[in-house]
Amino acid sequence: MATDETAPDQTAQGKTISPAASVTAPPAAPFAPETPPAPFALLLAEVTSVQAIATLSVLTMATVAPLAAGSLGVGAEAVGYQISIIYGAGALVSSVAGLVVRRWGAGTVGVAAMVLGLLGCLGLATGLLWVAALASVLIGIGYGLVNPSSSHLLNRFTPPARRNLVFSLKQTGVPLAGVLAGLILPGIGQWAGWRGAALAVAALFAVLLAIFAPGRRVWDDDRKPGLILRGKLTEGPRLVWREPALRGFALMGFCFSAIQLSLMAFTVNMLVHDLGWPIVTAGFAVSVMQLSGAAARIGWGLLADRMRSGTAVLAGIGVLSMAAALATATLAPSWPSWAVVVVLAVFGAGAIGWNGVFLAEVARVSPPGSASAATGGAMMLTFAGVVVGPALFATAYNAVGSYGLTFALMAVFPVAGALAVLLAARRSKNAA
Repeated sequence: MATDETAPDQTAQGKTISPAASVTAPPAAPFAPETPPAPFALLLAEVTSVQAIATLSVLTMATVAPLAAGSLGVGAEAVGYQISIIYGAGALVSSVAGLVVRRWGAGTVGVAAMVLGLLGCLGLATGLLWVAALASVLIGIGYGLVNPSSSHLLNRFTPPARRNLVFSLKQTGVPLAGVLAGLILPGIGQWAGWRGAALAVAALFAVLLAIFAPGRRVWDDDRKPGLILRGKLTEGPRLVWREPALRGFALMGFCFSAIQLSLMAFTVNMLVHDLGWPIVTAGFAVSVMQLSGAAARIGWGLLADRMRSGTAVLAGIGVLSMAAALATATLAPSWPSWAVVVVLAVFGAGAIGWNGVFLAEVARVSPPGSASAATGGAMMLTFAGVVVGPALFATAYNAVGSYGLTFALMAVFPVAGALAVLLAARRSKNAA
């Protein structure tokens, strides 16, 4: 059976297509998807669920930061540094995740990601600062394995004409995790303490493992047990930097992720400290913002498939995110709550809605047989943006003393991301 590792990209006439030659419009039929060994709907449900709970583990401390800060002996804004630890670990593991997936199989790697997330949440629940730091590393390693393994599977079995939509559906797991975080974690934190919130997320990982782990090996049918890793550990990053189209998307991912995770990490703090909202009300507003991002992911995916141009959609998302970041600086306690929620919903649609189209485009322009390696390399830069973004946000906040104004300063990131992908598209078009 031909796999993602070996199948060439071909048109209906059988001519080979250079994936990097076109960024703005995919060919009519780049490859024939394989027949999955289990129902495709089950695969999509599995990868979406794993994405959601893995993201929930990342957001746990950000959501309960006002409750946890005192017992940990740090300020609430220090959650930015915790997010940076998580994504720093994720960035490092993403550079080799493609090779890991090809050697041990996407199903096995998905199970490993869940186990690491479970252990990380148990570590957070100890309430010890140094253990929480080590636990954040485990969460980051697990999170760094999620996208390369799921992209490997989806790229093998998704019809090309539905790639943006399917990847976007999978990526709704990220904002849906934000919805769960905003709706349930503040309430659990007030009822059982913030450690109880971390234990609740650990329990969700345990449930996922019980449901999905026994059957995950069915997706390992294309693994290469004899694959030699030595000398190939930088394959993903080198591939991304060598291909102009991949490089442009990766740089865009760096910029967009910086603003996305800043929004997800600091919105609760902004509403509580700048606007004086109760934490439960703030959590509800964040849930609305995340729902907007989830709906937008599907909408952006449909639009990209209809326009046959993920590049144009991603550039528009950058402009929308910039405008929303600037608008956030005007929020004040005198604003009606519904108006604040509207601004956050628009911000969420842009800053949280881009990932599905991004991953679909990375898979599309990847050279034949390299979707997992390209995804890992691109995600390395994406995670690096998360390392830089929240830490830079926390530093800027300490200087200006306003979360809203700090969001306005961060508007430079979505603008730079839109420019990066547009310039890469222009270079690829000229080369073609």
